Amino acid sequence: MPEAAERLAAVVTHLWGSAPPLRLRTWDGSEAGPADAPVLVIRSRRALHRLLWRPGELGLARAWVAGEIDIEGDLYQALDRLAGLVWGREEPPGPTGRGRSALRALGTLRDPATRRLLGDALALAGAALPPPPPPEEVPRRNGIRHTPARDRAAISHHYDVGNDFYALLLGPSMVYSCAYWQDGPDTGLDQAQHAKLDLVCRKLALRPGQRLLDVGCGWGSMVLHAAEHYGVQAVGVTLSEEQATYARKRVAAAGHTDLVEIRVQDYREIPDGPYDAISSIGMAEHVGSEQYLAYADRLHALLKPGGRLLNHQISRRPLRREEDYRLDDFIDRYVFPDGELAPVGSTVSLLEKAGFEVRDVEALREHYALTLRAWGAHLEAHWDEAVRLVGAGRARVWRLYMAASAVSFERNGIGVNQVLAVRPEPGGASGMPLSRGPWAAQ
Repeated sequence: MPEAAERLAAVVTHLWGSAPPLRLRTWDGSEAGPADAPVLVIRSRRALHRLLWRPGELGLARAWVAGEIDIEGDLYQALDRLAGLVWGREEPPGPTGRGRSALRALGTLRDPATRRLLGDALALAGAALPPPPPPEEVPRRNGIRHTPARDRAAISHHYDVGNDFYALLLGPSMVYSCAYWQDGPDTGLDQAQHAKLDLVCRKLALRPGQRLLDVGCGWGSMVLHAAEHYGVQAVGVTLSEEQATYARKRVAAAGHTDLVEIRVQDYREIPDGPYDAISSIGMAEHVGSEQYLAYADRLHALLKPGGRLLNHQISRRPLRREEDYRLDDFIDRYVFPDGELAPVGSTVSLLEKAGFEVRDVEALREHYALTLRAWGAHLEAHWDEAVRLVGAGRARVWRLYMAASAVSFERNGIGVNQVLAVRPEPGGASGMPLSRGPWAAQ
C-alpha cells in the first residue's frame, strides 16, 4: 500500500488538477513531490484533521500555528508556490468548497474516484474529531463590528503583546508600517523608515508652530520625527495602552514633552480640533467599510480649512462583485481581528465624499514587500528570544503573517498607497503647489 505522502499527493493532484507544488513529508517519514522544492512537513495526523475539516486557509493556519506543519527550505518560495493553490482563487477548488468539511462532502459526491481519494485521506487522518483551535486564535465574534469597545479589544489583541517583542521585530525605528526605500533595496530598514516619516512630513508641508494630529500613532515615531525635524506641536492617539506607555517614555527621553502629547483615545473621541495637518499611517485598515465615511468625516471636521491629510493605507484588488468580499480567515482570526481592506478607488471616493480634495496618490507596493522581508529577517535572527517573549504559537503567527504578506505584495495581491488630500478653503483654494516638487525633492 502506498505510504502517507504518496496518498496525500494523489488527493491534491486529483482535487486541484495539478501535482503538489511542494515536496510532502508526512509523519511516517515518507516523501512525495518535486525533489527541488521546499518541503511541507506534516508532523502528525492532527494536521490532516484540521485540513480535512476546514479545507483551505484556516485549516492550514491552525496546523501551522500549532506547530503540526512546517516548511523546510525557503518560506517565501514555498508560500509563492502555494499562492496559486490556496490563495490564488476566489473559491477553493474541488468538491469541498469554502469551509465545507471532507466528511460532509464525502456523503454527497457521485464521482467514484473523488470519493475513494477523500475516503483514503479521512482514513489517514483517523477517526478522531479535529483538535480545538490553537489558543492564539480569536474566537468568532458576534454583534456589531467596529464599535469603540470592540475596536479596543481588536487593537489590544495585536499590539498589546509586549513592547520588547516589537522592538525585536521593528528595530530602533519602532515604525510598524511600510518603509520608503528611496535609495533602493540595499538601504537599511531604519534609514528607509526615516525616509518614510520625512516623506509624510514634506507632503503635509509641516512648519514650526503648526498642530499635527497623528491618528494611530503607534510607538510615537511619527510625532517625534515631526517635532524634532519640523518644530510642530504634535498629538498622537492610539488605542493600545502598551504603545502609549512606550511612546510617552520616548518623548520624555527626547526632551519633547513640551511639543508632543500621547493619548489613549479613539479617533471618534478627539475633541480639540482644528489641526493644521493630520497623518493616519497604517491605521485606516482597522476602521471597517461601514465606518469609513464616518472616519473620513471626523478627520475632515478635525482639520482646519487649507489643512492637509496624509492617509497611508493597505489596499486590496477590487472584485467583480464587491458583495463577494470576505475577511481573510487567517488575518481575521490570528492577526488583525475585524481588519478590512478596500480598493484604493473606494478610499479616494469616500475621502472626497467627506469633503476632501484628493491631490496625490502614491503606490508603495514594492516598498512594503521589502519592509516585510526586513522584519522577517529580524524575527528569524532572534527567533529564540521571540518565542521566549510571546510563546511559540504567536511567534509562528507573526512569521507566517509577514512572509505571506510579503509574497502577496510581490504578486500584486495587495497594495499600499499614500493618499494626500486637502480640506479646501471657502471658495475652493487648496494652498497646494503646482507640482510634486516640494515633497519629491530629496
